[in-house]
Order: sequence, then structure tokens, then C-alpha cells
Amino acid sequence: MTKINVKAYRVREGQKVDLRKWPTLTVPDYKTEKQYSKILETHISELSAQQQMLYAKGQEAVLLIFQAMDAAGKDGVIRHVMSGVNPQGCEVFSFKQPSATELKHDFLWRTTRELPERGRIGIFNRSYYEEVLITRVHSAVLKNEALPKILLRDKNIWQDRYRSIVNFEDYLTRNGTRVLKFFLHLSKAEQRKRFLDRIDQPDKNWKFSDSDLKEREFWKDYQKAYAECLSHTSTEAAPWHIVPADDKLNGRLIVSQIILNAFAGMKLSYPTVSTKRRKELRDLRRSLAG
Repeated sequence: MTKINVKAYRVREGQKVDLRKWPTLTVPDYKTEKQYSKILETHISELSAQQQMLYAKGQEAVLLIFQAMDAAGKDGVIRHVMSGVNPQGCEVFSFKQPSATELKHDFLWRTTRELPERGRIGIFNRSYYEEVLITRVHSAVLKNEALPKILLRDKNIWQDRYRSIVNFEDYLTRNGTRVLKFFLHLSKAEQRKRFLDRIDQPDKNWKFSDSDLKEREFWKDYQKAYAECLSHTSTEAAPWHIVPADDKLNGRLIVSQIILNAFAGMKLSYPTVSTKRRKELRDLRRSLAG
């Protein structure tokens, strides 16, 4: 099966991002839904095989980070792309509004506690990146973090947080955790369509919140905050990928291909067994065989 070319979606280190120039919809990598299902099924099977080797080896970890505007399809991407992965080797964390305890710590603390162990895949549905997104769009949120006043007045606070994030991800990489980051790039028109769908279909009503509509009013502010964030925190070791999200199916194929490419670069294999151990296993087998 032909590999999907995903190079165009990667933000190069030092690249200045203007989201108006990045597509939210591209020519799909499938011609029919049947073909989409076949490609995704192949990707899922390959991901499962790679995850098994990651788990067996137990020396490296993978962290997948998903950020997006409301209704961009983060939950769907995670559910479909990772559906074949053994739950024993994968955990998903959704980070909502910080608790009182979490607000008493530095902004990386609550997510650091949930980092994947060696041999496992960790998935962050939203992450520490909220601390340079929602806190930037809504200054009241930042003030609730009980920071020293000198930091609240510091005009370099966002640059400092970008630097902290880059240093943190560099640290993770140097310690065996591969970091992949996905921004699901949704158009404002498509978000409106999906919001209406959630209101009109009773079985989707639970997905819609009044706050979603209020946040939509800050669309331009969020686009600016995302652009700044992507520009300053995409690195060679921990790259951002801007995934067109108006077509949910194609977005899933792009994400799964990027993850597969990353696994291929890790050159995983099952642990080798020494000559002495193979002899012991043969002896044990003869014993079991009677």
C-alpha cells in the first residue's frame, strides 16, 4: 500500500507559522470510504505490531500530544487510530481545568505526573500547551494561578514558557521518550457546521457546551496564540504537525502515518536472547514435552 506523504504537515524548527497559509482541507489520500477503512486497518495493524515491540523492549516511550480548537476531532482521532493498540501498553489523559492542588504547582507539574513509562505510549488530549494558549487568550485564567506579581507583569512570560517547554521536551527526548505533537487545524466554517450537528442530533447533544460557543468568539485570538506557540516550540526532536481537520477521515490517516513513520525511525525489535538462555529454554522445553 502506498505511503502517505506527510512531510508537508511538519513545522520545521524555527519556521514562522501563519495558520491562514496552512490548509484545513486537502485532497484526500483515499478515494472511497472503503479504501479509507482498508488503509486505516493496515495502519492500525502496523501500529499494534510496533507497540508490542516497544512494550517488549521496555527501554523507550512515546508521547503523543493533541491540541485543537473545539470540535476538531481529537477524541475521534485517538479512538480510531489507536483502536488496535493493547490497552496494557497505552494510556490516554484528558486535561481539563486545573484543580486547586494543581494550581499550587508549576505549570508542567500535573502533566509530568502522567508521562508514559518506558515501553508505553502516552496520549495527552490537551496538555501543558494550554498554559500558552487559554492562559494567553484569557488573562483571568493566568491570574488564578497564584503566580508572583512580578511574573504576571513580565512581558517575556510567554517566551519564558516556550523556552521551558522546549527544554522539557528536549529532556524527555534525551531520556528515551519520543514526543510527537499534532495540531488538528479546523476551519471556522467547519466548526460551525459541527456545532450545529451537535445541537440538531439528540445523540450528540452531550458533546455541546455553551462554553464552546463563547470560546468561538475568541477565534482570532486563539489562532494567533496557536501560531505563536507552533512557531516557538516545534523542534527537530519534538516536531509539531499541522493536520488538516475539516475531513476527519483523512486527518486520521495523516496522523496514523506520522506515528508509523516515527516508529520506523526508532528501529524497534524484540529483545534478543543470549546463547546461554536459548540453551536453557531448549532444556525447559524438553522437560515440558515430557
